[in-house]
Amino acid sequence: MAMTKPASRPANPRFSSGPCAKIPHYNAEMLADAALGRSHRAAVGKEKLKAAIEGTREILGIPAEYKIGIVPASDTGAVEMVLWSMLGARKAEMLAWESFGAGWVTDVVKQLKIDAEVKTAEYGQIVDLSTVDFDNDVVFTWNGTTSGVRVPNGDAIPADRAGLTICDATSAAFAQDLPWDKLDVTTFSWQKVMGGEAAHGMLILSPRAVERLESYTPAWPLPKIFRLTKGGKLIEGIFKGETINTPSMLAVEDYLVALDWARKIGGLPELMKRADTNAKVLWDFCDRHDWIDNLAEDPATRSNTSVCLKFTDDRIADPAAFAKAVAKKLDDYNAAYDIGAYRDAPAGLRIWCGATIEAADVEKLTLWLKWAFEEVLEAQA
Repeated sequence: MAMTKPASRPANPRFSSGPCAKIPHYNAEMLADAALGRSHRAAVGKEKLKAAIEGTREILGIPAEYKIGIVPASDTGAVEMVLWSMLGARKAEMLAWESFGAGWVTDVVKQLKIDAEVKTAEYGQIVDLSTVDFDNDVVFTWNGTTSGVRVPNGDAIPADRAGLTICDATSAAFAQDLPWDKLDVTTFSWQKVMGGEAAHGMLILSPRAVERLESYTPAWPLPKIFRLTKGGKLIEGIFKGETINTPSMLAVEDYLVALDWARKIGGLPELMKRADTNAKVLWDFCDRHDWIDNLAEDPATRSNTSVCLKFTDDRIADPAAFAKAVAKKLDDYNAAYDIGAYRDAPAGLRIWCGATIEAADVEKLTLWLKWAFEEVLEAQA
């Protein structure tokens, strides 16, 4: 007998992994103080950009000696700036266990043609970090947004490393405990855990990273948008809110609102707790049902933000078509939007569980997920 359709839907069915759900109770009136129509170089603009930088430092607990800058083109822009500006001084190790990490491999090996050792793992797995030589420059994603797999901790990274650790942390920042003493370069965007607007990236540099920038000049020319130094010295203004190009002051205000919300609820500990709670709802759901499972094979590496699921029922004839049909049915009934697996990932679902999501909505989603599974399975039969 077909399962009865659930009686209530998630209050917010926005489970996209980017752009992600806005903060709870969000409305556009919260942006009333935005410096619209004002220059980002005017005092009011500089003040807000500096507040975004220092608010990031405060919430994430970034050491005072680390530099934080707002850069163009979201997390992708931040990562590209680093790859083009810093790599080439020594051998690189490229670690990839999902599509974005694989993209950085392509840039480094095929575009920059840098001497690099590439280590990869299948979706759902992670590279054995004990095999990595951290005397090389190591590039990796902390949390695989498209695979649902994350680095469990920074224990494998030695304190006395000779190389730089370059970490794409876009779906980890504000939801996972990042060990700043182990990370030399860290990037993320506002559109993930904080539910901010896209287009702007954050670049965080350790003193070791600054030293590299000031002591090494790449063999290739750098476009203006990638330049972090001038005359062999760091362009300090970038890390005080003097952005390379014109930022969106509306997006800046939106990020400031999200940072203020984070402060009010208890800062980073509460942000991480919310993501953990949301993800556990799905993990427990998988434990109770034998037709669905977490794509991440090792519980220690499961992401608490971009939770990726796979269908395991033997009756499913075409996994890709089945997952697509389930995602569409949930969308059609306004129960969940944008939860299909990433195009390069194995067939399944990807459900965002970051801090702006409410656990009650994830609970309701699981009821709809079970209903949709049975509906699509019956239609297939």
